[in-house]
Amino acid sequence: MDNNNDFFQKFEYSQNSRRVRSTLSTMFISGVSAVIGAVCAFVLCSNAPAVKGSKTDTVDASAIKTSSQLENANLSQVSLTNYSDTAIYCANKVLPSIVSISVEYNVNYWGRTQTAKASGSGVIISEDGYILTNNHVIDTADFSSFYAVSDATSIKVKLYGDDTEYDAKIIGTDSTTDLAVLKIDKSGLVPAEFGDSSSVQVGEFVLAIGDPYGLEHSVTAGIISALKREITINNTPYKVIQADCAINSGNSGGALVNSKGQVIGITTLKLAGTGIEGVSFAIPINDTVPIYKELIDNGKIARPFIGISGIDLNNIIGISDDVTKGIYIDQVIENSPAQEAGIQRGDIVVKFDGQTVSTMNELNNIKNAKNIGDKVEITFFRNKELKTVTVTLGEN
Repeated sequence: MDNNNDFFQKFEYSQNSRRVRSTLSTMFISGVSAVIGAVCAFVLCSNAPAVKGSKTDTVDASAIKTSSQLENANLSQVSLTNYSDTAIYCANKVLPSIVSISVEYNVNYWGRTQTAKASGSGVIISEDGYILTNNHVIDTADFSSFYAVSDATSIKVKLYGDDTEYDAKIIGTDSTTDLAVLKIDKSGLVPAEFGDSSSVQVGEFVLAIGDPYGLEHSVTAGIISALKREITINNTPYKVIQADCAINSGNSGGALVNSKGQVIGITTLKLAGTGIEGVSFAIPINDTVPIYKELIDNGKIARPFIGISGIDLNNIIGISDDVTKGIYIDQVIENSPAQEAGIQRGDIVVKFDGQTVSTMNELNNIKNAKNIGDKVEITFFRNKELKTVTVTLGEN
């Protein structure tokens, strides 16, 4: 900032500026002398009061007009009309394609059962009633030593401008991508237009549309903050679009919309906590298309399956002095391909399909690129001895 001030000062008081002002002063004095001479000549030939009045009226009107033009020009420069019109257009285009979702489920707390409710949003993807949403909106099953939560006992959907509650059927769910498809018995719906999420740019205008805290069909605005952001939730990695528009509980499953009124993402989650503002995430819409199509066709996503869960070795202290990187196997599912191949709890996997791995995310990325029935080699340490087994990938 200091450098900028110095620059302006130097510009203002430069030799060139003094020369310019001197020249202008000379021109001004000459001009004034000429004007005075002309006025004097005119006064000698005319009625002075009439000239004075006429001259004053003309100058004032001209000055007022010029001031008005400058004022209008300044207002035009800061006008938000185009921004506002874009937001209005996008909201009106997409709102008919957004639904409100309410879910009921049972909570058993120390032998006492109570009904609980949750809410979310969804995007209409077909005229005949298919709706895309987040898996976590409808997958309520959970438990602890104090309580157990049932699967959804009721799922209701409300359309934009329609207070009717339509019963929704679960067509398919996928926890890995956090996506799910619902179906209501209704035709003539307005499916959302999808944009190309691969062409999204940082700084691009976006709207988020959904039902935060049950406030149906709310619209918030912002920009794209980052692309291909990698986050991990419950040991599951996601690549998401980051935006700064406000999303809250109930926005999940709703739409992230570009300036053309096209859906470019499914709003999924936000960062929350003291001092955190405007950090929200959406699943790129391009990533959802093959998932929801397979869910509609098959009701599930068929993925290669090994049957292990593991912990990154660098997150564990004191497991092994000899191996500093790898995946500590903490669970092997019974009758899984891993168990059949001889993998045991406590093994430390260091290679998968010939590639060095040190995290479960790396292993899963390699595995998910394979097909069901493919054979892969897994190399691991057991009691400081290096072993390799062949595993035939099953179906999850």
